[in-house]
Amino acid sequence: MVQKNILLRALYVLVLMLLVTACGTYMQQSPFQPRRAVLGPESPAKKILLELPKPQDKIVTAVYKFRDQTGQYKPSETGANWSTAVTQGATTILIRTLEESGWFIPIERENMGNLLNERKIIRTSRSQYEGKDQNSESMLPPLLFAGVILEGGIISYESNILTGGAGVRYFGADLSGQYREDRISIYIRAVSTANGKVLKTVYTTKSILSQEVSAGLFRYVQTKRLLEAETGFTYNEPSEICVTEAIEKAVESLIIEGVKDKLWALQNPKDTASVAFKNYYDEKRINYASDNALSRRMYMNNRGNLTVGVNVGSNMYSGDFSNSDLRPKVSLLIGAALSPHFNVDLEVGYRGLMVENKVNDYSFTGDLSLRYVFLPFDKLTPFCSLGGGYDVNQIQVGLSDTKYLPKLNGTFGLEYMVNPKFGVSLTSGMNYYLNDTFDGTKAGYYHDLSWGISLGAKFYLQNNKHK
Repeated sequence: MVQKNILLRALYVLVLMLLVTACGTYMQQSPFQPRRAVLGPESPAKKILLELPKPQDKIVTAVYKFRDQTGQYKPSETGANWSTAVTQGATTILIRTLEESGWFIPIERENMGNLLNERKIIRTSRSQYEGKDQNSESMLPPLLFAGVILEGGIISYESNILTGGAGVRYFGADLSGQYREDRISIYIRAVSTANGKVLKTVYTTKSILSQEVSAGLFRYVQTKRLLEAETGFTYNEPSEICVTEAIEKAVESLIIEGVKDKLWALQNPKDTASVAFKNYYDEKRINYASDNALSRRMYMNNRGNLTVGVNVGSNMYSGDFSNSDLRPKVSLLIGAALSPHFNVDLEVGYRGLMVENKVNDYSFTGDLSLRYVFLPFDKLTPFCSLGGGYDVNQIQVGLSDTKYLPKLNGTFGLEYMVNPKFGVSLTSGMNYYLNDTFDGTKAGYYHDLSWGISLGAKFYLQNNKHK
């Protein structure tokens, strides 16, 4: 009994050490020490914006006011919160984006009164101390005037667009995770100062993701001795960075749409065939085919028309005898897409099945099945299949005197697309034989069957083209 208690204590100490070690990674990111000032982070949209082709001439642009038009405040569970949900400095973000894009010459208009007042002070000082005429036009160069005015703002902030989570608790140990997605929307319109015509309006959105992961242990080690440990972290995507990325994407869209409509020109007209323009047009075509503006599912088949894959897993017999062990199996798969949802799969493999003291069989298998993909346009999707085939019965024991055993099969699984040409899957399936002779005994109402779990990898050799 003493030895058992010692082992139990050692086990709990080990669990506690593992929890402490696991949380060490993100504990390094905790603000235990002061941090020095660093350059602000840049978004992926900024890199794409800087890679755009050069303009023929830069566009002098004015931005008077580009601010939050939602009027929303941060949600609070404890009471009133007068902090706004998004930044109020979107004008500054837009001006910086215009300046660094290489396409625009932004001019000061947000605080025009300060600029005019300072110019007046300069003229007055020169008139008094340098003896120059205050009304002389040569004292200060004229102000630049804009050919285009950019208007718009942050027009939408939607909270809890998507929420969810998962958790498990067993024997005093628990692990859980939650997430929430918000969304902001940006509109920008370019207005001609010559005639007031709205030249182009663009629209972009950006999601704001919040995540929480926690783990804990709550267990009585002995009477009046309680072991309790917990760890976790929360991540909230900064709303200011999200606004910046949405504005940078909007400026990219404005540049490309303006080139398309011949509002402004490229330094090299052949750059309309560049990768940046091609990627933008591809994204726009996908966006037009989106089936749900909230979840951003896209009507593009991530999975190609022709599939080649391999599955590796385990197999177990279930039939007239209760004694069975796991046996390995491996198979090769070739599939063809009939539609985004339906696929025909041909699978050939080698599997083992064992009935203790009765059958220890390793045989070749062949199956033809129809697979249904529930969410063919998402990276992660469940799928199921139904079909039939044969097992090559090599040992032919007992009543199983036929070489080929016909069967029906069904599977259910999950597939994740690592990239557009490669996916991984986890599958559970069952084979139901059409006769009851595999184990050499006919008994009961149901025939022999086998089931198993496998991991798979699929390669998509022929990608679908967007219409």
